[in-house]
Amino acid sequence: GDFKVVPTGLFFDLPENFEMQIRPRSGLAAKKGVTVLNSPSTIDSDYSGEIKVILINHGKETFIVTKGDRIAQAVISTVTAKNIIKLNKISKIEKDTERGTGGFGSTGLR
Repeated sequence: GDFKVVPTGLFFDLPENFEMQIRPRSGLAAKKGVTVLNSPSTIDSDYSGEIKVILINHGKETFIVTKGDRIAQAVISTVTAKNIIKLNKISKIEKDTERGTGGFGSTGLR
């Protein structure tokens, strides 16, 4: 039930307009109940420090990370919207939709 920040010993020099997302490994989650807490974690191109992974143990047994264990996976992709989208402050969304302001679970299970 605890969570820890796990250093990986990995450093990356990502080009501008690229990002890395750290994601859980499905086998680790299914077999041990261990997953990445803030998934996906985003590593921006201007970050130059060590990649660290926040793991949480939802399992019933203690999980020990050993050097060389595969605890997460990464996806590197371009970030194109960074220079395309312009944000404007508004007080109300004028668009009326069927879902409206319904949030978590508002669309039902089926």
